[in-house]
Amino acid sequence: MYARGERRLRAGAVAVVCGAVLVTAACSGGTDDPDPPPPVPPTTVSPPTIPAPTAAELNADLARAFDETVPAAEKVVLVQGAQNDPQLVDQVVAAAQANKVSAQVTEVTDLGDGTVAANTVVTLDGQPGPESIFTFVAEDGVWKLTQDNACNIVALAGLHSPACA
Repeated sequence: MYARGERRLRAGAVAVVCGAVLVTAACSGGTDDPDPPPPVPPTTVSPPTIPAPTAAELNADLARAFDETVPAAEKVVLVQGAQNDPQLVDQVVAAAQANKVSAQVTEVTDLGDGTVAANTVVTLDGQPGPESIFTFVAEDGVWKLTQDNACNIVALAGLHSPACA
């Protein structure tokens, strides 16, 4: 398996080589057409995502998200789509506190597409449940709980949100 930087370098090199082949093919002879077609630009390589978070980093974000002393404006950036319902985060925190819910990430797997799968143990009123998988997505330089996961949590808490409509 190649290191992330080496994969990007190889992908960039492949794109440049493909672009050069296409340009060379478009420019090489055989016809007297006075208006040859313009060369095809090389395929752009998608920008690199931020490094995959560690379990400790995701646990720190979850702790911030569930902390009632942290303003909701700071928490909204931790949940994909939460900008569509900024009060959603406070509702989830209130429901989690009322039910004594906590979450602990035990392992993180980089899925290689700008998302990670986080094995998570959710504890309800002091009793750990079975391990669940939460998915986080890299957006705007931040790892965010996916909107699908957030909406599932909202539904389980018996809440409704425009972000989940």
